[in-house]
Amino acid sequence: MKFIIVTIVLFLFETDFSIAQPGALDISRFGGKPNTNIAQALTSAWTQACASTTAVKIVIPSGTYQMGAVEIKGPCKSPIEIQVGGTIQAPTNPADLKGAEQWLKIGYVNSLTISGSGVFDGQGVTAWKQNDCTKNKNCKMITMNFGFNFINNSIVRDITSKDSKSFHVNVLGCNNLTFDGFKVNAPADSANTDGIHIGRSTDVKVLNTNIATGDDCVSLGDGSRKVTIQNVNCGPGHGISVGSLGRYENEEHVEGLLVKNCTFKGTTNGVRIKTWPDTAIDITVVDMNFEDLTMVDVMNPVIIDQEYCPWNQCTKKNPSKVKISKVSFKNIKGTSKTQEGVILICSGGVPCDGVQITDVDLTFNGAPITAKCANVKPIITGKAPKCAA
Repeated sequence: MKFIIVTIVLFLFETDFSIAQPGALDISRFGGKPNTNIAQALTSAWTQACASTTAVKIVIPSGTYQMGAVEIKGPCKSPIEIQVGGTIQAPTNPADLKGAEQWLKIGYVNSLTISGSGVFDGQGVTAWKQNDCTKNKNCKMITMNFGFNFINNSIVRDITSKDSKSFHVNVLGCNNLTFDGFKVNAPADSANTDGIHIGRSTDVKVLNTNIATGDDCVSLGDGSRKVTIQNVNCGPGHGISVGSLGRYENEEHVEGLLVKNCTFKGTTNGVRIKTWPDTAIDITVVDMNFEDLTMVDVMNPVIIDQEYCPWNQCTKKNPSKVKISKVSFKNIKGTSKTQEGVILICSGGVPCDGVQITDVDLTFNGAPITAKCANVKPIITGKAPKCAA
């Protein structure tokens, strides 16, 4: 009997100790309760965590919460983890976010972890109806779910971004940032909702991720370097894209991409490089590698488009000045929804160099696909379609 009592006391002691551990900050301590707006609670918890000299975990427990736009930033003194177990809802009316670029904007932090089974629900249906980018090339960007700006040596793990009003994630100026087990969930008609957009960042990894959205699953903007996209399921969406590039004068080179072991289901494109014609900027796109991919009823499985001009918002009078070189498409299998399953339309001013097509085995209605090429002479090996002009 004495042994049992001692065991129970020890168990209670250990349980209380784990709840009260000094490194955990539950947002309830800052007034963050279910069915309330937790913007101020999260901001207050972050302020305390950022000042800590030891590692801290901010906990958002299970439950449903509301949140307005929040911006938190460092530099902080120690690593911080935000563990999310609940569902956090944005205002349905975009105007209630008061013009914020991102709903949750985090900047200038080293060693950040965002984890948990939680959901960030952007409630974007109203915003999608207001999107006029198909008619207005200078359309106003609506609030994105996440902004990661100048974040280093960090990881986003397992959480879900749902129904963002615009891009789900924007990555800018980051170094060694990993998305692992991250999920994006939005319908095919959600306008301008790129899953993860990466710009001017180095060593970004997107791993073991499911992305369903209304625009590119992953897109690389200018200045992206050493990016790995692996074990990603994309669909619905517009595929995985490099670009668009060349539209603005201050753009930077793009270098080093590996897209591997990914599956595309019912997407508009598979893997794509797109640049604007009549560009004012000379930049390069080099060392792009796409391999071990599965296409399931994809409209354009493999495409380089250097005449990218959506909704006729530009002129094709002059060729693109973006130079593309050292690109490989290897071991790509599955089905295309168009006969021209490979389209390589390069610039007439700076033709593509070093393009390799190896074992691209795609079918259209049970027959082998064809390839359309311009201003490129790819090296073709294995089972792959030969170029036609």
